[in-house]
Amino acid sequence: MHKLKIFSVLTGYQVTWLACVFGESKFSYPLLGFWVGIIFLIIYFYFNYNKQKLIKIFLLISIPGYIFDTLMVYFQIYEFNTVSKFGTLPLWMIVLWLSFSILFDEVLTFFKNYKILGIILSGILGPLTYYLGEPIGILNINDLTTFFSIMIMFWIILMIYYLNYVIKIN
Repeated sequence: MHKLKIFSVLTGYQVTWLACVFGESKFSYPLLGFWVGIIFLIIYFYFNYNKQKLIKIFLLISIPGYIFDTLMVYFQIYEFNTVSKFGTLPLWMIVLWLSFSILFDEVLTFFKNYKILGIILSGILGPLTYYLGEPIGILNINDLTTFFSIMIMFWIILMIYYLNYVIKIN
């Protein structure tokens, strides 16, 4: 059952990510990802046994992530090609960060026994995911060197923060 739950969470997150990115860039329906993400979040929340823990993870992961993206856009490191914004970010970034934080509840707990691997993969895969937004047309990176330097640091710090604090929440 645990493997099925992990598969479901990964699939739900990936479908949300695809709907956010391609809904905006390819289908000209910028709210597709927002609504798909809302559905994923409602279903996950409904079936989650420890809702208090989940809300804490939502807040502890999503808020720093959303603030980070806001600062990166504010300082013009990158910008999103979007029609519907909430502040400086696409509206769908709210549900994307919330959906991503679910991975910290179910999937990424694997890294508590492999901390160095988790930190290295976070420093590689986090920035790479954003970088792939440029060829898709959802993101414009204004300074590649600064982008990668700051992104790698943020994602490494986020994983260290998770492994040393967030993972211990009951």
